[in-house]
Amino acid sequence: MGRYRGPIVKVARHLGVNVAETEKVQKYLDRRPYAPGQHGQKRRGRPSDFAVRLREKQKLRFIYDVSETQFRNLFEEASRKKGVTGTVFLQLLESRLDNVVFRMGIASTRRQARQFVRHGHILVNGKRVTVPGYRLRQGDELKVSEKAKKMDFIVQNVERFKNRKTFPWLEFNADTMTGRFLRVPEREMLSLPVNEQLVIEFYSR
Repeated sequence: MGRYRGPIVKVARHLGVNVAETEKVQKYLDRRPYAPGQHGQKRRGRPSDFAVRLREKQKLRFIYDVSETQFRNLFEEASRKKGVTGTVFLQLLESRLDNVVFRMGIASTRRQARQFVRHGHILVNGKRVTVPGYRLRQGDELKVSEKAKKMDFIVQNVERFKNRKTFPWLEFNADTMTGRFLRVPEREMLSLPVNEQLVIEFYSR
């Protein structure tokens, strides 16, 4: 299964979660807090255990906007590493370059962040990186390319998100458009509407 390219609002309403983590999607959810479609407002019966686990997996996958194959591969890697599998899994997702570009406010969505990376607008430690899933390490420095600093989309994003909440595992200077990946976040630092234990159970069935 490839990456979903349809309307993200539809997915958010279906899952009942702001998977895009944007104000625009949240407004849609506040206005229509039910699943899309003709029968979206009808009550459904109690979901099966499988359905509950699948829903949590889908929520997490759509939040980070990765394909099923990438998601599964990261889970399997996390399960082989030391530590709590769920936490390690989230840390691997958070360490993706496209996610960090989004978290820093350079892009308004993860989809846009992926485009910026693919088009060569982001430098890591002074080198152009065009792989959205590139994994950042502690201390890695990010920089918007000189050409991209003049792009309206990026200038507007940085200005708009300049005063929003910051993330303690990241550092970003809006004036110079440079940032640093300080460390992987601890689980308690992540306010994700997901029970990752159910995701583990889904893949362990």
